[in-house]
Amino acid sequence: MGDGWKDSRQRPLINFLVYCPKGISFIKSIDASDIVTNAENLCNLFAEIVEMVGSKNVVHLVTDNASNYKAAGTLLNERYPTICWSPCAAHCINLILKDIGEMGTVKSLVALAATVTVFVYNHKYVLNWLRKTNGWREIIRPGETRFATTFIALKSLHDHKDSLQALVTSGDYKKFLKMNKGKEVKQIVLDDRFWNNCLITVRIMGPIIRLLRVCDTDERPSLGYVYEGMFRAITGIKKLFRSSERLYKPYIDIINDRWDRMLRKNLHATAYFLNPAFQYDTATFSTHPEITNGLLDYIESKVDWCSVENLTREIGMYREREGSFGRKLAILTSKKDRPENWWKLFGCDAPNLQKLAIRVLSQTASSSGCERNWSVFERIHTKKRNRLEHQRLNDLVYVHYNLRLQYRYM
Repeated sequence: MGDGWKDSRQRPLINFLVYCPKGISFIKSIDASDIVTNAENLCNLFAEIVEMVGSKNVVHLVTDNASNYKAAGTLLNERYPTICWSPCAAHCINLILKDIGEMGTVKSLVALAATVTVFVYNHKYVLNWLRKTNGWREIIRPGETRFATTFIALKSLHDHKDSLQALVTSGDYKKFLKMNKGKEVKQIVLDDRFWNNCLITVRIMGPIIRLLRVCDTDERPSLGYVYEGMFRAITGIKKLFRSSERLYKPYIDIINDRWDRMLRKNLHATAYFLNPAFQYDTATFSTHPEITNGLLDYIESKVDWCSVENLTREIGMYREREGSFGRKLAILTSKKDRPENWWKLFGCDAPNLQKLAIRVLSQTASSSGCERNWSVFERIHTKKRNRLEHQRLNDLVYVHYNLRLQYRYM
């Protein structure tokens, strides 16, 4: 994983980490000021990291989704045909949330919700009145840089609908009707269209936010869930609007634009196909040709041709639930076990496909799940040092950060 960030002096720094099922390990931190704008230089940097780890040990490189990183990823794939590059899924999903949040209807809805929330928290009497109601929980407020919090805040406000309506219709609220904001808040809170639009928006964004949570963690490999999460989000929006294209199209267009340009890759289709939780759910598994084509394209480009014939035969066994795949226990645990662990247990009759599935399904989809407190790394790049001093500081940070990571997995 290459996690890019900027320090207090706005220098582009990249922290490189290795993700595997046993956890995350920090490799090194790079000041990329003279590298980041040139795809060839970035590719050389990525290649250096690959060689440090060992090219045979690397399945997948996840980085920022900027155009220079994308170009560098393409160049890296030419050098190492068996290694895939993909942009950070969490970043891409955040951009989808940002784009939807900038739609006129959503922006005006969020502004109305903010008016209510700000009024509540700016008036202690109102806030104390609400806090005395049964089961009160604080209203979540949006964060400036986390686009998901906009929609989480809408849901939080909708959860308080009854309490807010009880407030503005109570005698205790009369004194606030002398204020223009007080009147405006009452009008908003008693407007059924406002609450209906809140509910619709929350339902639209629910599957996307759930996918973001899956991708934005390192608790389990997330690659096997990206395609299904996007598919479920699109299907859910269409159902919500009862297949009315006029209503669902603006949302679907935004999702598809980011999905097509960033995340619709053979690797994601392959991970979806090989995830038994989806493959064996016949009611919801997508049979779209792009999934099978994505799997075959991945095999043709990444797998040794000596194994291809056996792989195609084993794919048939997997789909038809033959051999060890047909065991009752295999079907019962297909949704309960982590997919890579399921393959270790039930893939023994298809050793070539088992190896491929474990490698793919053990991958993360994002570079954002790792530790975000990067301030310790600024010291490496703050001033010029002699080579020995710089190496010693790098080594100290390496030990410090990996000890913190180790503590997280204890």
